[in-house]
Amino acid sequence: MKTIKFSRIDKTKFFRTLNKRVNEYFKENNIKRTGNWKLYIKAIIMFALFLTPFVIILTVDMPQWLQLLLTIVIGIGMAGVGMNVMHDSNHESFSSRKWVNDLMGSSIYILAGNVYNWKVQHNVLHHTYTNIQDHDEDIDAGRIIRFSEHAKWFPIHKYQKYYSPILYGLLTINWAITTDFKQMHSYLKRKLSYGKFPNPKVEWTKLIISKIIYYAMWIVLPIMVLNIAWWKVLIGFFVMHYTAGIILSFVFQLAHVVPKTEMPLPDENGNMKNTWAIHQLYTTSNFAPKNWLVNFYTGGLNHQVEHHIFPHISHIHYKKIAKIVKETAKEFNLPYHEYKTTRKALLEHLRHIAELGKKPQLA
Repeated sequence: MKTIKFSRIDKTKFFRTLNKRVNEYFKENNIKRTGNWKLYIKAIIMFALFLTPFVIILTVDMPQWLQLLLTIVIGIGMAGVGMNVMHDSNHESFSSRKWVNDLMGSSIYILAGNVYNWKVQHNVLHHTYTNIQDHDEDIDAGRIIRFSEHAKWFPIHKYQKYYSPILYGLLTINWAITTDFKQMHSYLKRKLSYGKFPNPKVEWTKLIISKIIYYAMWIVLPIMVLNIAWWKVLIGFFVMHYTAGIILSFVFQLAHVVPKTEMPLPDENGNMKNTWAIHQLYTTSNFAPKNWLVNFYTGGLNHQVEHHIFPHISHIHYKKIAKIVKETAKEFNLPYHEYKTTRKALLEHLRHIAELGKKPQLA
């Protein structure tokens, strides 16, 4: 695999100018770049949305259809914790205190994930090599879905416009069953890490123990407590994950796999045309930036442009700094992609998936 090198030449001094303006915003308003009381209240709300229905299912006698309905609510809360708490924390922007970020970042373990894997896959591979084929794993769905025009085309892709939205729901259940084990084997073998390279034995031990605790909490405990068949518990477990998977997948796809965003390739020597910051502008898009509910629930991930350029700034500040980023991009004649509504972004994504599914010479 080629080593990717971004251009270091920014003749217009775009990022230097933008970074200075954003720093001035925080200095003039005397606020930290990390989270504040608004984020902490939101964290409580998301954890309550995630865990309260689970406690109710375990402690209150109710019809099974209502239990199933509550598993959907758990899935909504699960995605909410992932986007608002876990995500900021593992970007070290939830709090200015490391131990708080570590604690809140470990919430990924009750979401079926793993801290080491997530930081490598997301912080290192996705944020560094955004939308670059064979480097950004977020656009690699194997042979089943073609997210990039540079990915190999297979006949099954003709039908991906029908089946891909259905498969999106399998995202987090794959974490729980197979993905974490495959990623850890791959990342440790390649000696990848976010920061200091960890002890492989320690990471494998943490992964196995956390999975055992996870299955005990979400499958074994309900089977022991509830007077229902084991397979019904597994259905609830699947519905919870499918709900969260659909939400998380679409939030990502609307930010990166839409017609406005590019999928640039390096030259034969692994060199990219643009600097890293400018690359983020070409490969990322916002959606519904003025929708209060979307901003609140997605943890600001509808402001992906701001997030990708400033991943260490908490999402609660994105709406404010978005104006600075947009105006600076315009000033330097650079793209700033956004869709005014979620509906528009969703329709554009589905059309794009259909286009990518066509045989290349017919596209």
